[in-house]
Amino acid sequence: MRGSRNRLICIPRFGSSRSGPPQGRKFGNPGDRLRKKRWDLDELPKFEKNFYSEHPEVQRMSQYDVEEYRRKKEITVRGSGCPKPITNFHQAQYPQYVMDVLMQQNFKEPTAIQAQGFPLALSGRDMVGIAQTGSGKTLSYLLPAIVHINHQPYLERGDGPICLVLAPTRELAQQVQQVAYDYGKSSRIKSTCVYGGAPKGPQIRDLERGVEICIATPGRLIDFLEAGKTNLRRCTYLVLDEADRMLDMGFEPQIRKIVDQIRPDRQTLMWSATWPKEVRQLAEDFLKDYVQINVGALELSANHNILQIVDVCMESEKDHKLIQLMEEIMAEKENKTIIFVETKKRCDDLTRRMRRDGWPAMCIHGDKSQPERDWVLSEFRSGKAPILIATDVASRGLDVEDVKFVINYDYPNSSEDYIHRIGRTARSTNKGTAYTFFTPGNLRQARELIRVLEEARQAINPKLLQLVDTGRGGGGGGGGGGGSRDGERSTSSSSSSYRDRSSRDGGRSYSSSSNSYDQYQNNNNSSSSSSSSSQYSSSRTSSGSGGGGVGQAEPPSSGPLPLMAQQFNPPQPMMGLMGHSPFQFSQTQPNTVSELMRNLDFRGFSPQELTTLTSTCHLLAC
Repeated sequence: MRGSRNRLICIPRFGSSRSGPPQGRKFGNPGDRLRKKRWDLDELPKFEKNFYSEHPEVQRMSQYDVEEYRRKKEITVRGSGCPKPITNFHQAQYPQYVMDVLMQQNFKEPTAIQAQGFPLALSGRDMVGIAQTGSGKTLSYLLPAIVHINHQPYLERGDGPICLVLAPTRELAQQVQQVAYDYGKSSRIKSTCVYGGAPKGPQIRDLERGVEICIATPGRLIDFLEAGKTNLRRCTYLVLDEADRMLDMGFEPQIRKIVDQIRPDRQTLMWSATWPKEVRQLAEDFLKDYVQINVGALELSANHNILQIVDVCMESEKDHKLIQLMEEIMAEKENKTIIFVETKKRCDDLTRRMRRDGWPAMCIHGDKSQPERDWVLSEFRSGKAPILIATDVASRGLDVEDVKFVINYDYPNSSEDYIHRIGRTARSTNKGTAYTFFTPGNLRQARELIRVLEEARQAINPKLLQLVDTGRGGGGGGGGGGGSRDGERSTSSSSSSYRDRSSRDGGRSYSSSSNSYDQYQNNNNSSSSSSSSSQYSSSRTSSGSGGGGVGQAEPPSSGPLPLMAQQFNPPQPMMGLMGHSPFQFSQTQPNTVSELMRNLDFRGFSPQELTTLTSTCHLLAC
């Protein structure tokens, strides 16, 4: 009988509500209970979506004036029937209550994406806007949304929102909602923010009372739609903000389920920082006869107002370099800083260490509760805690106007994430500085990082270029091209691309010199033959950049110069693993791997370190 009872207890465990869903269906299939609506446009109530009247000043612009303005602002337009850009806010002819808020914000003229986006959105056209972070995309769709809403019938009991904004993260959703509140309160437009990680009750109450604007993350909105807490019958203005990020996070099925609930003759605006094929496909499926606006390069690019400084170092040096850097930053009058790390554990550990040493640091990551995240961001915005340590959960959508510095303590997994991280500084037309610690373990991302730096016309740390050449065997003998390229990139410390920091900021002490990295890097180059060395020496005297691959970018034409590269000139070839003293190779060049390894002392190394060392020796003997 006892065994039978035990079996009765055990059998339902994987299907019981207490233990959660079976393995493999942990998150289920969001939107399974939502059925695609069959819309009959003849039966749907008509609505107006074209409210744009061209200002006389805009009418007087010739085609040459339009093309010249777009060229100066780096605006590219694809699609037919795109209206002329505006050059001043009053030309958009917004209601006075909107203009009053714009004047209070002290905005002098629209940004590039706003100049072309306002007329297009007010015309009722579907559109795709591609622009870098901090370019003013939020106002580009929210101000036309307010005009759109004010021309629709009032909400009745049980109606859902008129404007729906889908956003990938809680932080971005909250920031959009704040802007919607600021600009909509004078015309009594109500808005709410719907996202996971917060109690559902208050969000449901807002939706049931009726809101014209709903800013939502896809997962929580799907929950409410399935539960019947809201509906999208009245939605005629749909915004997909950071569409590329939502696809990266796997939200495409939820987005498609949500869009199926919205009438097909809606106005749809899609905003993205990149234009990959997945986003293009989404645009083809959701938008009709759309116009694409692109500001800047079509490929992802960094904000040119950001000074990017890359410090090539070893993992063990990061803490010391961070403290050295923070001492300088905290001496600045404007010192608000975001430090990005890779994992939640490192985020907590680094925050704990910095607070223990007296630094006013706080952290934010995905495991923090929503009230705690809100409190941390409030403390950071107010300046009470000017150092924010974060994982990538905050790398997009975290909009704090006066962030002056970003530090990549850990380099991210892709150049796209790197660009979005550093985009937390230099918002709008401000300027900022991004420091990045780059280790040999990040070698795979080196070439992409160099491309980003070149596109933004940033000076490139010679050690980063040498790391790329080492990774592809550029330091070995016999391949003349690789050696020559390496030599030409290794510019001296007197190069105009790099100068000592004292020339810029009064002699403060931060330096990117890295003895451990120098030993690591020089050892990778120590296997070159004497004839190769002679070739390097002669090639260093040449002035051009070598052909092929990536090369040294021209320094910025004005403004402060990057300052973290120093001449790579260690005294002699040495090598060591972290935690061990460096050891020297014999002066005679070894001919085989066996001979090379006989010269080394392996005492005290773990099996994993021996494996790494053996692989390195094979590389050096090639």
